[in-house]
Amino acid sequence: MQHSDKIKTILLVDDDIDLLEQNKLLMESKGFNVVTAESGKEGFEVFTKVKPDLAIIDLIMEEYDSGFILCHRIKKTEHGKRIPVFILTSATYNTGFKFSSETKEEREWIKCDGILNKPVVVDELISKLNNYFDE
Repeated sequence: MQHSDKIKTILLVDDDIDLLEQNKLLMESKGFNVVTAESGKEGFEVFTKVKPDLAIIDLIMEEYDSGFILCHRIKKTEHGKRIPVFILTSATYNTGFKFSSETKEEREWIKCDGILNKPVVVDELISKLNNYFDE
């Protein structure tokens, strides 16, 4: 029996190349197919081409709000409306400014399905991803 239709593709967008590679390897080791991009612009191009099952986007890339902007662009597309999009942030860590996507208002404004804090706890991330894919 083929399992290829079960393998989920994740788009990972982060301008920190080391973190990008590290997270890619970790996710691939858990059985996910991972495509990467290093900027908001490249992220949208890869998203359009690959149509991933899920996207994880770093918040601060070229600009402080690059992740929000990319999220917005993805969620405006037909495919983007159907997939979970997470924002990855170290903003809490760097600034102490904490935001979340707990309320409907925050999700409307942020246009993402969840906030992940850096540094990523891989087991936590994988269980979150599996929760989305098991629904």
